[in-house]
Amino acid sequence: MPSTSMRFAAFDRYGPTDVLYETTGPLPPVGPGEVLVRVRAVSVNSAELALRSGAMRPFSGRRFPKRLGTDLVGEIVDPGASRFAAGDHVWGMFGRRMGSAAEYVAVSADRLDHVPDGLDSVQAASLIIGSTAITALRDKAALAPGERLLVRGATGGVGFVAVQFGKTLGAHVTGLAGAKNLDLVRELGADEAIDYRAPGELGRFDVILDTAGTDLPAFHRLLTPRGRLVEIAFNPDRLLATVGYALLHSRRRTRPIRFFSGNPHSPLIAELGRLVRTGELRPQVDRVFPLAQIAEAHRALELGGVQGKIVVKI
Repeated sequence: MPSTSMRFAAFDRYGPTDVLYETTGPLPPVGPGEVLVRVRAVSVNSAELALRSGAMRPFSGRRFPKRLGTDLVGEIVDPGASRFAAGDHVWGMFGRRMGSAAEYVAVSADRLDHVPDGLDSVQAASLIIGSTAITALRDKAALAPGERLLVRGATGGVGFVAVQFGKTLGAHVTGLAGAKNLDLVRELGADEAIDYRAPGELGRFDVILDTAGTDLPAFHRLLTPRGRLVEIAFNPDRLLATVGYALLHSRRRTRPIRFFSGNPHSPLIAELGRLVRTGELRPQVDRVFPLAQIAEAHRALELGGVQGKIVVKI
């Protein structure tokens, strides 16, 4: 059994990356329906950057300290009454809260599934947030074979999965990314790889998956009359204006905007695992940092131009 204390990442005020630190505290209590997991790796996601910077202050409040981490990969320590056994290699999401960037977490068993054979913890951590791409393209956009898909941020943490999954669904995929990442966009299977700084005339698209959150009206105009835009990121500097524009168009029958934040449960995570086992999805790790360098991990994501996921190994 683990000791009575553990390490975790936290911050005591909103601000730049240097507000982050590693600290220690007691192991979490395990509630009904939960399991105790020894965490081996988590990914760094844009929502955490927005939380830490204070961009989400109207929703996150001023109670500190706050913790980080939305996904996790690790081993079951205490399975409780779940379907898991001690030692099982699992991956999943922490739910609509943060705190998985820690040595141990108590998490609902229905938010976990077994990691596919052949994936180590770091590789798995690079993929788990990709469940968002499955929901976005299959469920929210109903992407059909032969349709034209545009992925903004095609080598980012959700984008690199969206490019692959778009091809699995039979779409013609165009990926927008920085110039140095265009070869990777093609390796992921995109039919077209375009530098977002000099895109030229992009044409029209049946589905746009926006992972950037900027210039929403301009990209909305690129939709065909029956096109759908799925928004999974908002520009923190113009949050209210962007959300307002999205809400205005969310209920329209033509060119609707659909937005959501990922909150997967076991069946969706199992689907992600199936796509990995069949070779339709592959991991993409940009860089790996130890927990003690959580600030550096955030800084790397803020600098942009990532190729896959920034992963924190615990």
